[in-house]
Amino acid sequence: MAIIELFSKRRMRERGEFPDVYEYDSIPKTLRIQILHLIGEIYSQGNRFTDSARTVFHEIEQALSREYGQFKLSSGHKEGFESLSEFILNEADPERVLDAVELVFRYADSQIRENCFYFNRSISMDDALEELNARFKESGIGYQFESGEIIRIDSEFLHSAAVKPLLVLLRSSVISTVNQEFLEAHESYRHGKFETCLVEANKSLETMLKVIAEKRGWKFDDNDTAKKLIEVCISNHLIPKFLHNQLNALQSILESGIPTTRNKLAGHGQGSQMRVIPEFMAEYTMHLTATTLLMLGRASGY
Repeated sequence: MAIIELFSKRRMRERGEFPDVYEYDSIPKTLRIQILHLIGEIYSQGNRFTDSARTVFHEIEQALSREYGQFKLSSGHKEGFESLSEFILNEADPERVLDAVELVFRYADSQIRENCFYFNRSISMDDALEELNARFKESGIGYQFESGEIIRIDSEFLHSAAVKPLLVLLRSSVISTVNQEFLEAHESYRHGKFETCLVEANKSLETMLKVIAEKRGWKFDDNDTAKKLIEVCISNHLIPKFLHNQLNALQSILESGIPTTRNKLAGHGQGSQMRVIPEFMAEYTMHLTATTLLMLGRASGY
């Protein structure tokens, strides 16, 4: 299970034909087929699907049909993998295609990883997920599978340097609530629900600060806002004293960044005029939230 560096790919790269800007509104046919090849490899033994695999495909097909308010996922008498394949290949809505891909790989990541006996026993789930994400990147599609969900990425550098390390930190620690809230912010961002994105991002910050304060035995009130929680962490020297100047700058960024952004744009009633939150503001908030949560988690020893 590896991506082969074909001659044609090298030539395309030399000619600058690989996309350097991410797309979000379409999923090319080649990528859909590559994903189906990968699914087939993960769930099969030899040249056939096991009974366990067929059960999984049927359950995913039923779940998607129910959520979409349809009797069947595909036309005709197709079932299981055939139905799921037709859907992934032909569905016009890219977000619905990602729904199906997310469910298939979420099950593989959480269940097959620990119990591969009934599926492909020689599979490396880490390699499979690495290939999936590499296929997204190769096609210039701005999504990655992380922590059981497909999330949108806007900058490869920021995703690699902040978002991905943060998700690894949150997934491997006891901060499950922070993980859930940050992923909900990302999900809202992916679907263009930018107001909800800001609210969930702020929740993840507040929860992280409360978890740290509780772990250290610092006094705080459950109703404290992010600003007060920041003051609690700073007054208790979460950051070393030799970083005093940076500490003051950090406090300024935190107080004027995520919480204020949320309060001014998303946290209150809209009044008589519809409020429109621009995408760049949601994107900025997500990146700022990720880097801040990562810094706080590492500073507190998570």
